[in-house]
Amino acid sequence: MSDQDAMRQGGDTLLPPVFNAFCDFEGLPRECAAWPVSESHSGGGTQTCLRDMHHSLRTAAAHGRWHWPERPVVFISDPHADAESFLRSLAAAGTIRRIDRGPRDFILTGFGQRARIVVGGDCLDKGPSNLDMLDALAALFASGAEVHLLAGNHDLRFMLAVQALTGPRCPLTEHLFVRMGRKTVPLLREVWDRFPAADLMADLPDEATCRTRIFPGTDWEARFPGRAAAHLSQKAIAKELTRLRSKQDQFDSEIAKAGMTMRMVYAAALMCRALFLDPDGPYAWFYARMDMIHQSGSLLFVHAGLDDAMCALLAEGGAGAVNARFRAEARQDPFAFYFGPVANLVRTKYRDTDKHLSGTGVRTLHAQGVKMVVQGHVNNHRGQRLLAKRGLLHLEGDVTLDRASRLLEGLPGIGTGATLIHPSGDIVGLSSDYPAAKHFHPERPSWNEAMA
Repeated sequence: MSDQDAMRQGGDTLLPPVFNAFCDFEGLPRECAAWPVSESHSGGGTQTCLRDMHHSLRTAAAHGRWHWPERPVVFISDPHADAESFLRSLAAAGTIRRIDRGPRDFILTGFGQRARIVVGGDCLDKGPSNLDMLDALAALFASGAEVHLLAGNHDLRFMLAVQALTGPRCPLTEHLFVRMGRKTVPLLREVWDRFPAADLMADLPDEATCRTRIFPGTDWEARFPGRAAAHLSQKAIAKELTRLRSKQDQFDSEIAKAGMTMRMVYAAALMCRALFLDPDGPYAWFYARMDMIHQSGSLLFVHAGLDDAMCALLAEGGAGAVNARFRAEARQDPFAFYFGPVANLVRTKYRDTDKHLSGTGVRTLHAQGVKMVVQGHVNNHRGQRLLAKRGLLHLEGDVTLDRASRLLEGLPGIGTGATLIHPSGDIVGLSSDYPAAKHFHPERPSWNEAMA
């Protein structure tokens, strides 16, 4: 069956109609082509990578047939505080019709009412519109759409940093606020501008004292390694020290560019605690509705990836057990949580310093029916990628949506893209940075023959 023949399979088109009002969809592909898995921008790019992908498909098939979601899934990840790119991506996937230009000005389409929308994490940081992004996401929940919100490393890092700055001070956590670096400064500035953070200034100490509270102590580098040894390897500790040195200079520079003082930053952080972490805060829903993983049939949706411990927990109690552990640990010990196995789900790139995914973990997942991970976290410049990692098939769905990243990385305009997964098993990668919608079906003999 050709990609064009597959367009009508199962009663749904692979590319639902797009409603162009209030959106510029120039460059967005409207035709499918075979997913170019042999190319580095869409797959691994080498014969070894192709063999690894074929092997992962073959071993997954040995555990039975694929089980596909009973309704279409739309996966959008890493909007990074670009509300416009998020709304354009929803519209490009055919899930919403925009009725004006505001973050709440849209209605669900018929396809949007049928679809399951998975937001793959990293809604915060970078900019230009953190609060508008959250308002758009809140409106999507309110629209009646089935939405699953996953945690991203930037989302959790912000939560933990605010906890650390406004809670008891200790060597493991006193650097976490500055560790966020320049990417979170736009959010602090937005909170200062939109909410009455200035009202808190009267109760704050002077500039020098606020700076002392925000930055780690002068002896932090001496105190940190001994306390962190229970959680991190020596290599990871060294990496954390190096990262913090560069982040401190970045933070100072970006705060100055944003026209803020350290007193303003501290007041904005206190306001963030009230907005996001207090149970009745206007953005408390953001973390309350957040999960670590979502499983739908043979697909596991997660921001970054897995390790053996999370594979075992998933096998023992399903996605519910993993998400329950996330909620139990997220607000206890910020450092132990962020560098532990649960938060590894939002951080890992399968580096030596990350928690390990071995063949045992992959076999555990295959035995539970999980055949592919759909993730964000690794941003790509020419649409989505398919490749095997540690023997497990991964679909990378971060297509560089936000304008801050696109400007830094030489990509034009506002990013638009989504991954669509149909009940028929047809998978479509849609991106304004690639001329065709990439089409893949893991059970089609032609795919296995092409990669053999």
